[in-house]
Amino acid sequence: MDRRYFLRSGGIALASLGLMSAAPEFLHQFASAQAAKNSFGKKKTLIAIFQRGAVDGLNMVVPHGEDEYYSLRRNIAIQPPKKNNGAIDLDGFFGLHPSLSPFEKIWNDKRLAIINSVGSPDNTRSHFDAQDYMESGTPGVKSTRDGWINRLLLEDQTNNDSPFRAVSMAQQIPRSMFGRAPSIAMTNLADFSIKAGNYSNAVQGGFEGIWHEKLNDGLGDTGKETFEAVNFLKRANPAKLKPDNGAVYPNSPFGRSLMQIAQLIKAGVGLEVAFTDSPGLNWDTHANQGGAQGQMANLLRDFGAAISALTIDLGKTMDDVVILTMSEFGRTVRQNGTGGTDHGHGNAMFVIGNSVKGGKVYGDWKGLKAGALNEGRDLAVTTDFRDVFGEVASKHLGTGDLKKVFPGYESNAKKFRGFLG
Repeated sequence: MDRRYFLRSGGIALASLGLMSAAPEFLHQFASAQAAKNSFGKKKTLIAIFQRGAVDGLNMVVPHGEDEYYSLRRNIAIQPPKKNNGAIDLDGFFGLHPSLSPFEKIWNDKRLAIINSVGSPDNTRSHFDAQDYMESGTPGVKSTRDGWINRLLLEDQTNNDSPFRAVSMAQQIPRSMFGRAPSIAMTNLADFSIKAGNYSNAVQGGFEGIWHEKLNDGLGDTGKETFEAVNFLKRANPAKLKPDNGAVYPNSPFGRSLMQIAQLIKAGVGLEVAFTDSPGLNWDTHANQGGAQGQMANLLRDFGAAISALTIDLGKTMDDVVILTMSEFGRTVRQNGTGGTDHGHGNAMFVIGNSVKGGKVYGDWKGLKAGALNEGRDLAVTTDFRDVFGEVASKHLGTGDLKKVFPGYESNAKKFRGFLG
């Protein structure tokens, strides 16, 4: 949890444990990147989207071919395809919530794969613990200091010196990016560019001299490289890049988050991993969840429209991009007494990209009969989330040693579901 570069609310700040001893080494990467003049070459990119709060995967990816689904969800079930506000049929058994209609074309183009019954081997129903385990990549182990994405970056031998190799569009670095590999958090590209420019002007007005006085203790180099770093993105100016190919993002926090990730990719700043936790969308639907209409339908409408716009905006660039969605756990199969669902277990993930073997639902489906449920109430987990993460890390980003990415777990090709070539 050292060597982290934070940009809070579009401002600029350095913060970490023991940063001053780590900063010079870390910020040399910024200087190297600047010298490269944005020439980072063609990079593979992962966009990780965390649906915090535990999305109801059974209404997101609807098992309309299973009678138990309808008997256990009399008021919130999504009707079968061809009925009013019915599910969008995928394969005769599974379907999409009607609010995810923008995904239909991506599915038909075979660029969308679904992994169902995926989750953690740990049975916790605590949001905090489950999110921590998924982001650390070590379920059941609370002592892990770093995150799976950070370890992935350390193992990925791409010689990528970009200061924007790992970016979180959020107020702070997410748990999955904690660790020794540098990462950035920002909330608004436009604000960052403005404040970076103001910061640079202030430096020229006198602050630079203060740093030069500290050259002997190493802080001079740190300051100089910091000033170079804050101008790096300003020169690239990704905020000037408008959506391409007629893409229209929702005017929502999540829509703006994905639009800015697309801008960073198109600006060629060397982005390798982008993260967002779907700002503005709370998936914890304990009450009044709704079915084809209502609370969850509105959340999915924003979710689907934003991701679809991202794929349209990036166009051919999606050859080198994979979008991966995740949530800490699923929700109970039976609806509760307040028209919602409670904390569950197994869930569904989306994987989107031109390299994805899409048009298929992957995973072993045990069904929703009482004897097949986890603890008699939840969808069972038949795919460990680390095997999904591992397949993306290995096949898309070219990560070598998955044992270092997921310590204590044997993630290998034999366990992969095969949704990537």
